Amino acid sequence: MKRTSFLWQGAGFAFSTLLGTLLHFLYDWTGGSLLSAPFSGVNESTWEHMKLLFWPMFLFALIQRPFFRDRKDYWPVKGLGILLGLALIPVLFYTGRGVFGTYPDWVNIGIFYVSAALAYFLEWRLFRKDPLTRKGPWLAFAGICLLGVLFAAFTFAQPQIPLFQDPLTGTYGMG
Repeated sequence: MKRTSFLWQGAGFAFSTLLGTLLHFLYDWTGGSLLSAPFSGVNESTWEHMKLLFWPMFLFALIQRPFFRDRKDYWPVKGLGILLGLALIPVLFYTGRGVFGTYPDWVNIGIFYVSAALAYFLEWRLFRKDPLTRKGPWLAFAGICLLGVLFAAFTFAQPQIPLFQDPLTGTYGMG
């Protein structure tokens, strides 16, 4: 199981970073389609970049689940991985901006990839251990689903705080 888990997490990293990269452009490619908006980046805000990691990680978790059915802690582990990845994006972005001011766009891309890598690394480490808990896996799944609802809802109605503001245009949401 340990080797299989490592391969699964590597596949998850590849799947999530590739799909997340494609989702970055999907909204523009579809001509601003409202159907693509909840799942793709509608602007360059930090929140939208978090969304680009959330949806691929959640989709991969759904694909991976049948192969880890013996793990009672599957959803808690996935929830922790997703939360770590989502937390790292704003932490690294705003820390970098605070320290360096501005930097090239490739650093933002690197933040996305590092966040995904560390999220899947955490999951791999947790899957190598004995199960975290045998209680409440559906609570973790419900929490992940709630995050999905928030990502979709805040696509159309953003709080007017810097996390949601496009740093290039100064606008919020779909502009």
